[in-house]
Amino acid sequence: MRIAYATCGAGPPLVRMPQLVSHLKYDWDSLVWRHWLSLLSSRHTVISYDLRGCGLSDREGVEFSFERYIDDLEAVVDAADLDRFAVFGMTGGGATAIAYAARHPQRVTHLVLLGSFVRATQSRLRLAANPSAKQLEEAELHLKAVGLAFEHDNPGMRQLYTSIRIPDGRPEHHRAFDDLMHVATTPANAVNSLRANFQIDIHDLAPKVRCPTIVFHARGDGVAPFDEGRSLAALIPGARFVPLESRNQFLIEDEPAWQQFVCEFQDFLPASLDAGLSGAADAALGGLTARERDVLELVAQGLDNHAIGARLGISERTVRNNVSIIFSKLGVSSRPQAIVRARDAGFGQKTGR
Repeated sequence: MRIAYATCGAGPPLVRMPQLVSHLKYDWDSLVWRHWLSLLSSRHTVISYDLRGCGLSDREGVEFSFERYIDDLEAVVDAADLDRFAVFGMTGGGATAIAYAARHPQRVTHLVLLGSFVRATQSRLRLAANPSAKQLEEAELHLKAVGLAFEHDNPGMRQLYTSIRIPDGRPEHHRAFDDLMHVATTPANAVNSLRANFQIDIHDLAPKVRCPTIVFHARGDGVAPFDEGRSLAALIPGARFVPLESRNQFLIEDEPAWQQFVCEFQDFLPASLDAGLSGAADAALGGLTARERDVLELVAQGLDNHAIGARLGISERTVRNNVSIIFSKLGVSSRPQAIVRARDAGFGQKTGR
């Protein structure tokens, strides 16, 4: 199975997760993706790749599953010879990015997510106590409509799929999206890819993410409900949730939500890897309570939990709970990592311990 990938821009590496309606050969010329690529590559080396079964990736004999999507990301990262990098994931690509970050915490520096979810449609229905026949029927009808949309040359057949994702786009945006649908993949691959997405459930993976994370979600997203984005941010330790005033899942360049996204994205994702590590730590340190800062000061001085409790007049169990919260806020998974972050920020330099 061959996966096509390409790079553009200069700066620290940023992996852009693939979309079903996307194509490496045409994205730079498309109103749908051109402004996204310009933003992402303005300060980073962007590694983009086509989803399996789509674009320039192999289209025949393709197995579609969430595990294979994770395998593909691992293969692209290895082929591009990346060590540490940030990841930008939209919709189902965000779920794949989260799974990778949970499995490889030492490699992902930052996660930027948009329109992502904890559980996709059919996962939510499967786990519901009593999913109605109407709900299940709607999910299957959606897949059938997608197959028809990709099958017919008549753009009217593709309009439903397009209008759900960019309802407030102008006619030229809808035409650009339709054009990409026409070349992105085959009808069978489109249906099988979405069916695989419908099975995604990252409820157990999201809490394992240890890197700084920002979660964007449009309030009027017609594919992934707004509450899914909020739930996702709540599961990822220390994640920041940013609501966007838009109905478009794929933001267009001239809407106010796009400018909000650009500002938040550039503030969150550093232009250099070293700046990113210190900047993320500074932001996290600013969210510590006074008690947590006192505990972190003593952690940075090298004291164990018992000694910290004795110094502060609190129980060892309380210290342990505070340390766990500090780890979560700093996005670290071990005491040595916390000490490095703290000392870089000036902690641990007091005398008289």
